[in-house]
Amino acid sequence: MIEMSLIGLGGLIFGAGGGWLISKKINDANYNILVEQAKAKAKAIEFEAEGILKDAKVKVSEAEFEVKKRYEEKGSKLQKEYNQKFDEIAKKEQDLLFEKENLDSAKSDLELSQNRAKALYEEGLNLKNSYQEKIDEMLKTMERMAGLTQEEARELVLKKVEEKSRADIAHIVRKYEEEAKREAKKKANYILAQATSRFAGEFAAERLINVVDIKNDELKGRIIGKEGRNIKTLEMVLGVDVIIDDTPHAIVLSSFNLYRRAIATRVIELLVEDGRIQPARIEEIHQKVCEEFEASILEEGENILIDLGITKVHPEIVKLIGKMKFRASYGQNALAHSLEVAHLAGIIAAETGGDEKLAIRAGILHDIGKALTHEYQGSHVDLGAEICKRYKEHPVVINAIYAHHGHEEALSVECAAVCAADALSAARPGARREVLESFLKRVEEIENIANSKEGIKNAYAINAGREIRVIANAELVNDDEAVLLAKEIAEEIESKMQYPGEIKVNVIRELRAVEYAK
Repeated sequence: MIEMSLIGLGGLIFGAGGGWLISKKINDANYNILVEQAKAKAKAIEFEAEGILKDAKVKVSEAEFEVKKRYEEKGSKLQKEYNQKFDEIAKKEQDLLFEKENLDSAKSDLELSQNRAKALYEEGLNLKNSYQEKIDEMLKTMERMAGLTQEEARELVLKKVEEKSRADIAHIVRKYEEEAKREAKKKANYILAQATSRFAGEFAAERLINVVDIKNDELKGRIIGKEGRNIKTLEMVLGVDVIIDDTPHAIVLSSFNLYRRAIATRVIELLVEDGRIQPARIEEIHQKVCEEFEASILEEGENILIDLGITKVHPEIVKLIGKMKFRASYGQNALAHSLEVAHLAGIIAAETGGDEKLAIRAGILHDIGKALTHEYQGSHVDLGAEICKRYKEHPVVINAIYAHHGHEEALSVECAAVCAADALSAARPGARREVLESFLKRVEEIENIANSKEGIKNAYAINAGREIRVIANAELVNDDEAVLLAKEIAEEIESKMQYPGEIKVNVIRELRAVEYAK
């Protein structure tokens, strides 16, 4: 038993020692592995550190190169600015030296002039003294020979000297007056030449007819209508003479009133385009075209004022400016004439030291009354002045309206410029045609006579003034009164007017009942 126990104990001791030896070898092997790994990591870290150091050196070199480059660029720029400033200073120094030389030269010239002036002054004093001595000697001689006192002789001599001086002065004044007149005439001619050469407007005589083109002659029958119903409605509503003859593809509209003729042209063009030609449609289209024309004349006036650079004009005056496009004066279009006067007046005022914009304003408004002469009694001068006063236009504008026909004196340069421009515009060859103007006045007066009667809605002179078509208000005038009205108008035309041939007075009374189904 003891032996077995000792054997077991020995085995146990031997096993424990063997395990320790094995464990020691394993630990030594792990230690070596760890040492090798640590060395490898150390070498990797060392290699990485060397790479970082190398990159740092490269970046330091690049930074040094960039700093050096910027330094050189800055130095070059500063050197360039320095050279430029140096050149400027050198140039200024040279200019100052040149100015100093000029000042020195001027100073020398001034000193020389002062010396000459001093010498002349001294010479003048000597002459004055000599003159005084001669006068005194003359006075003594006259006193001795004529028995005059010294004071009386002095007065006599001074009177003679004064008379001679007055004659010399008058001669000088007359000389300079003549010279001033020549210069003024020369300057005026120059101004007019400048104005007329810088604005040369074209002239086109206003016609008394418009021609409407149609696609085919079949439309002529439709325009005439059954028993002439459509053409009668057209002439009554439009106030123009509609002439349908053998002229192919054309209808002629005749009237002295440009505005009515333009509206009539547009109405017939729209009717032909639409194809529905009947009295109700004619009146509907006429109303629409009238509204379009009212808007268009306002836009026309605004565009003209913008082109001329004129602001702050009342809308009613703007509308009248646009309406002048449909007015004629002595064969000239009233708007074209006013534009020409405005441009010429502006040029003349600018050349003579006046207000160019105010002259242009007065020029465009000087004949504004012509846009009202078809609707109101009175001359265009009075009508234009009244409308401008009502809307508080500049006093120079009102003065120009009166002065360009001699009703007032021109009170300013701008007003005189408008008067001169109006004369220039009217004096051009072809600008005035007395025959046309007298005809227009005659037919206008015929319409005014008819419109002056009670109960008249509209009156239109047609057939070149040989017929007056009067539209009476059926509610105010009955059939019997229409006959008397025609007779009264005819008698007044006979007594107040001169005209060739005869004038037919046609009074039309029509009652219409209108109601709406709702």
